[in-house]
Amino acid sequence: MHFVYKLLKCRTLMSWHTSSATEVLEKLHSRESGLSEKEASERLKIYGANRLPEGKVDSLATIFFRQFQSPLIYVLFAAAFMVFAMGEKVDALIIAIVLVFNAVVGAFQEGKAQNTLLALKKFTETAATVLRGDKEIVIKGGDVVPGDVVVLQEGEKVPADARIILDNTLKIDEASLTGESGPVLKSGAMITVKNVPIVDQKNMVFKGTNVLSGNGVAVVVATGISTEIGKIAQKINAIDTEIPLKTNIRYLSRAIIVAVFVLSVVLVGVGVLTGKPLQYMFTTTVALAVSVIPEGLPIVITLVLATGVRRMSRHHVLVKRLQAVEALGQTKIVAVDKTGTLTRNEMVVRRVFTGGKDFEVTGSGYEPKGELLLAGKMIDPLSHPELLFIGKISAFCTNAKMSWVEESNKWRTAGDPTEVAMLSFSQKIGFSRDVLDHEYPKKFEQPFDYAKKYHATERVVDGKNFISVVGAPEKIIDMCSFVWGENELTALDKEKRQALEEVFYRFAKDGLRVVACAVNQNSDKESGIENLTNLSFVGFLGMSDALREEVKEAVLSVRQAGMRPVMITGDHRLTAESIGREAGIFRDGDHILTGEEIDLMSEDSLLAKLKNTTIFARVTPEHKLRIIELFRKRGEIVAMTGDGVNDAPSLVAADLGVAMGQIGTEVAKEASDLVLLNDDFTGIVRAAEEGRSIYKTIKKVILYLFSTSLGEILVITTAIFSGYPLPLLATQIIWLNFVTDGFLTIALAMEPKEGVLMKEAFKTPKKWIVDKLMAVRMMSMSIPMALGTFWVFLDHIDISSELGIAKAQTMALVTLAVFQWFNAWNCRSENKSVFRMNPFSNPSLVAATFIVVALQIFALENSFMQKVLHLVPLSPKDWLYIVPIAASVVLVEEIRKFFYRIKFKTEE
Repeated sequence: MHFVYKLLKCRTLMSWHTSSATEVLEKLHSRESGLSEKEASERLKIYGANRLPEGKVDSLATIFFRQFQSPLIYVLFAAAFMVFAMGEKVDALIIAIVLVFNAVVGAFQEGKAQNTLLALKKFTETAATVLRGDKEIVIKGGDVVPGDVVVLQEGEKVPADARIILDNTLKIDEASLTGESGPVLKSGAMITVKNVPIVDQKNMVFKGTNVLSGNGVAVVVATGISTEIGKIAQKINAIDTEIPLKTNIRYLSRAIIVAVFVLSVVLVGVGVLTGKPLQYMFTTTVALAVSVIPEGLPIVITLVLATGVRRMSRHHVLVKRLQAVEALGQTKIVAVDKTGTLTRNEMVVRRVFTGGKDFEVTGSGYEPKGELLLAGKMIDPLSHPELLFIGKISAFCTNAKMSWVEESNKWRTAGDPTEVAMLSFSQKIGFSRDVLDHEYPKKFEQPFDYAKKYHATERVVDGKNFISVVGAPEKIIDMCSFVWGENELTALDKEKRQALEEVFYRFAKDGLRVVACAVNQNSDKESGIENLTNLSFVGFLGMSDALREEVKEAVLSVRQAGMRPVMITGDHRLTAESIGREAGIFRDGDHILTGEEIDLMSEDSLLAKLKNTTIFARVTPEHKLRIIELFRKRGEIVAMTGDGVNDAPSLVAADLGVAMGQIGTEVAKEASDLVLLNDDFTGIVRAAEEGRSIYKTIKKVILYLFSTSLGEILVITTAIFSGYPLPLLATQIIWLNFVTDGFLTIALAMEPKEGVLMKEAFKTPKKWIVDKLMAVRMMSMSIPMALGTFWVFLDHIDISSELGIAKAQTMALVTLAVFQWFNAWNCRSENKSVFRMNPFSNPSLVAATFIVVALQIFALENSFMQKVLHLVPLSPKDWLYIVPIAASVVLVEEIRKFFYRIKFKTEE
């Protein structure tokens, strides 16, 4: 136990990168030959499996019961209980059935999304090569323990956080963890500075990153949740962000609850004071509560969102949470990660400087197809010997591999991304590396070395030793004495050196990663490369991480929709600016902030800067989280896109997290609300359009439900204060709200999308969703309903007989039902006349209207329904009396729309 305590304590307090490899091995009680099987087994019991905590997979029962977590649902349950206590068991049963149906629909949609995400995950166990008892064996990644000595090889994934012991030109891709694109050269050398960010810990490798090239040996210092990835996964659980729609519905529900309570207290008080029996007033209050509460709202919102989810799935967008669909429609800030989201995470040669000429190279990603341009005009490489020469050198100095995979319809690559880009460039010119290797056999090679900063090869060309070198421009230029020309070499004097440095600076300013090329075409060495001399400078290769083809159009659509795109990246300021300009995110006058600048700024200063800042460069995951939180503090609805582990905290903190489905890490997918299954950035635009359509549809549904509910309230309260019997009984109100409203609201949910959703800025919804125009429309609809219904009730009531009261209540019920039929068509548009809209553009509404008419006639004629709803049959004369009165709601709304259109045109 003492050994275990010491080991746990040293893992907690140890600064691994500042210790020598020997010290690390000693403190972990390990050795270069690795642990024994017994030691590894004991440690596995102590530390547990080397796995990240997986997100809890909710059972169907959990998802089902979660659908009832709404204040509105609670009130409906209370109303059902009160109705049941009063002996109206049928009414209570109807309420309960509708609530259960709502939960079934919601559970089905969420369960389907969860299962899709689980299918999306790749559960294949990562293998790890370790030394056990000085023998090299392959084990499951989950069985790696602290103290294990792992062998790192090209193409493999790093199984755990580890301190490098031995390295041989080891390069790691850490983009998913740090956000910084490009290979990171690792070294076992000790670092003396303690507080160094992980991006600068060159003697450490981290779980989840990939070995691009070279090899090495490292001792594991952390596994599972103790790794850097594990720490980020833990942070996710501590962040809680609520979807905007859920917030709006919560506020709306509270407002309804308060309204029900206040009206109930007032009416009971007035009734008792005027001498009415308490039981009678209690019955009235329950009826009023049932009237106020839009019972159909939860189920219709669920169906509207579910419809949006289905439509989005056609665009390869997986929605994990239903409310997330609508949230994108409200988004004001779209914060995007650069590497893998805007770009392909594929280095591509874009510019070539050789022979004093500046060539451009086109093409998409690693695909070895593209055009060569000079001064904007397409050229034939065969007509430019200098281009052929630098293309040959590019092929000579790369060990990368490329192969076409038919199954995935993609290029599979292996090796350093810079060398892959050089290989692709040489193939665009027309070279085959296999043919070159056969014709010009390699005699010797010096792989890229961090200290030397170059990669050199020696081959036999035309019977002579031909040395080709590529590397860092500042290093290569210093090593050169000449400038290569097709016919002769010229001395590299001070003036030419300065000119080359200016070209290099120009490339770098454009955000390109620059590689310089040089040769010695007739080396006097027999073999080997020790001190490279008499090199001739050939040219520069300018590379960039290729922008995704769809990004420019998507960014433009985002801007047209009134949303502001910003880029958050771990890359250098110049690189970020170049990509930002190309994508259309950064424009003249915009600001760029780096992580260092953010650290020096106060919260108030940073809040002020956010207004005009569109690029955040050299940022850490902590910076990303702070930026997202400050945008939200400004009142902005933020959508954050990302794919790496480092993006996960900000994906959770944003109002809407959007992860990439193909290149995204499992941690990022788990933290997100939406997953773009095909990594297509335009999916965000389509999702935003769908979100806005859903919001518009929900507003139409709420307008319809609230206007009809308000009409019912006005009818009941008018009768109470006038001393008349209730025009509508609780059972009849439930019939209206669940049956009549139910079919029509579902049909309104199927209303087709409006055509200008992404061509204008989006108005952020009010706290309770209901805006000024909706409030005006509610009044203009509910007042005619109340007046018309109460008029019909008074015109037919005969207080002296039960049959006379039943006839008046039946007339009132049917009148209000017909009002609602007409009103559903009113709610299709806030400004278009119902007579100018194609009725068959929403066939669901046509069908629903026929259904509710048929159901109402059935209820009036069927003896069982007459008994349940306390109805009496109506004659054709009664219908002719009711329909014209109910049609008045269309006339009033058409007059309002007419003046609204005049006002709108005047303001335009």
